Amino acid sequence: MKAVLLDWATMGPDLDMTELQALLPELEIYDDTDDDQMAERIAGAEIVLGNKVMLSESLFDGAPDMRFIGLTATGTDNVDLGAAKERGIAVSNIRAYCTQSVAEHVFGCLLGLAHNLGAYTGDVRQGAWQEADNFCMLTHPIRELSAMTLGIIGYGELGKGVANIARAFNMDVIVAARPGADEVPDDRVSMDELLRRADAISLHCPLNDVTRNLIGTAEFSAMKKTALLINTARGGLVDSQALVDALRDGEIAAAAVDVLPQEPPVDGDPLLDYTGDNLIVTPHIAWGTLTARQAAIDELTANIAAFLDGKERCRVV
Repeated sequence: MKAVLLDWATMGPDLDMTELQALLPELEIYDDTDDDQMAERIAGAEIVLGNKVMLSESLFDGAPDMRFIGLTATGTDNVDLGAAKERGIAVSNIRAYCTQSVAEHVFGCLLGLAHNLGAYTGDVRQGAWQEADNFCMLTHPIRELSAMTLGIIGYGELGKGVANIARAFNMDVIVAARPGADEVPDDRVSMDELLRRADAISLHCPLNDVTRNLIGTAEFSAMKKTALLINTARGGLVDSQALVDALRDGEIAAAAVDVLPQEPPVDGDPLLDYTGDNLIVTPHIAWGTLTARQAAIDELTANIAAFLDGKERCRVV
């Protein structure tokens, strides 16, 4: 049985593949696959595995043997699911594999910003502590999480994981109603209320027509000037230029983004040009602890095993 894994480099080089390779002894592994290489590599394959590679209807037409697509991600927007269903191709994703990793990243950023660790580290490296009059320097605000309200937008697996840790820090937690919803459930608050009340906001909703540029100029104006924004979801949720303007003009205090609208950002982004010390930008790594990435491979393997055994597991088609 021919099987191909098309973009292994997205998972990192340090994972245990023993069980996957035992299950698929003829598995061909490619670090990266360009668009013009896709058709050739999936030709004759019954099982196609990948993370972010685009699998379109036209590719299916040239790969009549394909029976199963296994994703090493939760998102499925890179696969034409309708075309797969028409052709009887099963598609499985992986779920809840990186919740702890993402939640820890959120709080690593939140603690770093609330305690102004970057600014204090910079002061020490520039010799300010060495010249100080006292044993300590309290030249930047230090905020305690227990005195803050965390607003969460997107309350699925990841949002709930972040909320659990927030409560362990004795933070008040408020959750926004689903963007675009007509009514606000009793256990949620409106977006307007969340923006007004939250000391920190963490984004965990999907990117779609309703949520694109969900946070822009008007939303930053509605936030507290001391507010912190954390985005580990999708870059397109936030208007990059509006965020730069808000950080520069003091509309909000600070932000941390792990995602950008274009990844990798080969065409640039306003956030990459911003030089203020109230912004953290990381290259889509919130999900990427060794534990989470190994869990992703283990989940992928379990999905394939279920398919080969005639069972459905994490099926989206």
